[in-house]
Amino acid sequence: MNIVLFGPPGAGKGTQANCLVKDYNLFKISTGDLLREEINKKTKLGTQISSSISEGSFVKDDIIDNLIENIVSNSANQNRMIFDGYPRTINQANALKIEGISINYCDEVKVPDDDIVERMSGRRVHLSSGRTYHIKFNPPKEANKDDITGGELIQRVDDSEEIVRGRLKIYHKQTEPLVKYYQADSDNPEIGTKFIAIDGVGTLEEVKDRISTALSS
Repeated sequence: MNIVLFGPPGAGKGTQANCLVKDYNLFKISTGDLLREEINKKTKLGTQISSSISEGSFVKDDIIDNLIENIVSNSANQNRMIFDGYPRTINQANALKIEGISINYCDEVKVPDDDIVERMSGRRVHLSSGRTYHIKFNPPKEANKDDITGGELIQRVDDSEEIVRGRLKIYHKQTEPLVKYYQADSDNPEIGTKFIAIDGVGTLEEVKDRISTALSS
């Protein structure tokens, strides 16, 4: 089966997608991973992507579509894909249909804006190791210090409250319309997509169980 998993930034989509990969033997297609890979290559495109992310903007559709097209065209991935963070717009959803990709389940992970801001603005990162903390939910033993090395923890630019709220505004404008888009597909038996709204507030296991229950119902 093919699954689209979407929701606001910081809703926990990536973590839940990883769980579904293990449980259902799926191939994960994460726009975040693809974009980070391009940034790490330090290409001209990677610099452009990095600039968009730092400003709290979404990367342009044509860039994302080209990255996705290279993966979905691989026959080994057909009918076992989970899309994490894609599509983000109606145009991207239409691009999947043009590629002939049928979506069996569309799962929307719902989390209130204020919860998202608390989750993301409280994150602190140890850059050299990638270890992540949270000032409320997973604080370091010593404030602003990595537990292992004692190195400085930082707040990433795109985790600041101002940037997060800006990203949420873009999400509500550009991505939230996918709810009605996939609900319409769900109402059309010829398309065969099932739309599911998932409460994304709670522990990892609680949200995982809600998704698993919905997929098996």
